[in-house]
Amino acid sequence: MSDWVLLGLIAALVVLLLLTVFGFAVYSGLFTEVVVSAGSPPVGNITLAYKFRVGPYGESGQLFTDGCSISSKLCSIGVYYDNPHTVSPEKCRFAIGRILSEGDAQPSEEQIKRFQKYGFKIFSFPAPSHVVMATFPFTTPMSIHLAVNRVHPALDTYIKERKLCAHPRIEIYKEDRIYFVCPLARQGDFYVPEMKELERKSRAAAADAEDAQTDITGVDTMSETSSISMEVTTDSRDTSVATSILLPFPASRGREEGDNRSEHSYSESGASGSSFEELDLEVTGDGEGAPGLLPDVGYAGNQEVTDKWTKEPIAAERGEE
Repeated sequence: MSDWVLLGLIAALVVLLLLTVFGFAVYSGLFTEVVVSAGSPPVGNITLAYKFRVGPYGESGQLFTDGCSISSKLCSIGVYYDNPHTVSPEKCRFAIGRILSEGDAQPSEEQIKRFQKYGFKIFSFPAPSHVVMATFPFTTPMSIHLAVNRVHPALDTYIKERKLCAHPRIEIYKEDRIYFVCPLARQGDFYVPEMKELERKSRAAAADAEDAQTDITGVDTMSETSSISMEVTTDSRDTSVATSILLPFPASRGREEGDNRSEHSYSESGASGSSFEELDLEVTGDGEGAPGLLPDVGYAGNQEVTDKWTKEPIAAERGEE
């Protein structure tokens, strides 16, 4: 009889444990509906202390910890530039840090020096005019994992269906919410200096490789066509003239000068797709977006992710607007 009692107690404990885990997951946002909307951003211009890395996004956790250890009262921010579904983990680029100030407020010199002492750099983001965004509860550490696996697929589908150019992916951890923000305009303003330099080098290398390929192809084609022309000339003057017309024109460039997209961009939907002006956005009388979240256009669920995140030319390289 005692054995049955013991087995009953063990079974009860297992059930209680499972219920506890389930309740914890629900509290973390397991069944929270993911609503994606387009409108005004939840934050204004910010100054942040950040560290830039190239590598798997899984390494961002240590950078978040580094920032929290310096100041636990500040909000965390993560900026992700590459789509991990199409870019190999070792080539993904991201910046992680803490928000030092927002709006008209200025960060203190003491804060700046403290972060710089531990290898952080200081940079400012302007207030985006319009964004694609979503929110998720931030109640437990498990909320982060749930948010990453549920919100990003919803953002991918929303952007792809509407053929928007929205990037990079910005995550802001503020109080009990995680804000996912994708700017719809002036995306280059949200590229930290290290990212801008990598993009510049990447495009320069691609252009050099393309020029070299064009030169090699042109020389080979010219040589072969010239040989044909020389052989035919010995047989007939008329045939020689006709063959000489076949001499190739200079090979055209495969990439236009104004095309600044790279293979690492987040979505392929937006190069010639819709802009934020075509969305139904809530605005105030003066034309500016109203502050706060605008759940006017909703999406829920996980669907197919996009291949890339397209971006506009970096502001530093295409000139200030």
